[in-house]
Amino acid sequence: QALEKTVHAHRSCLQEAFEAGSEGDGESGDGADLIERPRLLDSYGNERPLVARIQQRYAQVQELREGGASLNAISRQLGLAFRTARKFAAANSVEELLAPTLNRSSKLDAFKPYLTRRWNEGYTNAVPLHQELRAQGWKGSLRAVQGWLTPLRGHRRVRPEPCPPPSPRRITGWIMTRPDHLDAADQVQLKQTLMRCPDLEAAAEHVRGFAAIMTGRNGHLLDDWIATTAAGSSPQLAAFATGLRRDHAAVVAGLTLPHSSGAVEGIVNKIKFLKRQMFGRANFDLLRIRVLHYR
Repeated sequence: QALEKTVHAHRSCLQEAFEAGSEGDGESGDGADLIERPRLLDSYGNERPLVARIQQRYAQVQELREGGASLNAISRQLGLAFRTARKFAAANSVEELLAPTLNRSSKLDAFKPYLTRRWNEGYTNAVPLHQELRAQGWKGSLRAVQGWLTPLRGHRRVRPEPCPPPSPRRITGWIMTRPDHLDAADQVQLKQTLMRCPDLEAAAEHVRGFAAIMTGRNGHLLDDWIATTAAGSSPQLAAFATGLRRDHAAVVAGLTLPHSSGAVEGIVNKIKFLKRQMFGRANFDLLRIRVLHYR
């Protein structure tokens, strides 16, 4: 969870890095007539209501915060949950809050480069473009294609959209997987992703270091790992590392000794499963027999 939060926190810098890496992939020619499709618009060319609401809330929270209002007062005045008010107050910029919204994926993402190329070739009619997409496997509606083309009306050419970065959950999965268990394509994508974000590369090193301690039962190295991670650039991993100190003896024992409570947890899970399965169907005597003889 701490790693996934770290990846989410660096989503915007990953997006910028992927966009910068894609600048040389566009069509050659005079860039003056190239326009970029506005990212603050929805699929139908209108400003996203959620984007406008986030921008307005961020401005209101920051203004009240600068005026000395407490988070409880802000949440009451604006009608926000306390956690929402705290999130808007702690954000360094509105872009940090908008990143999940602006980078939200859609089913049309895989076909956007094709639509952009066809537009630049002069094909601006949504109906035949929709038919071409359907021949390529697109199952969406004509209206979705029309909505994506709407902001481009009046412009002759549009700059090709960069390839979106992998999702935070996918990046987290790559880092949490043994390197020798990743296929060649995933290894290449992970390497390219970490090269684009030094802070994320450092976080991956912390995770791999903890994995080495856990799998090698090197609990005596835990204190050094906690000190290094707590001083690192990821506040999420630093909080996780600091939290280990609250149950230090048990964590060290778990990372050192061969004993495990996994068998006990398995028995408890089995009993809960049988209890739910038998609920309202039989009396305690039958449940007892099943628990004793279930394998």
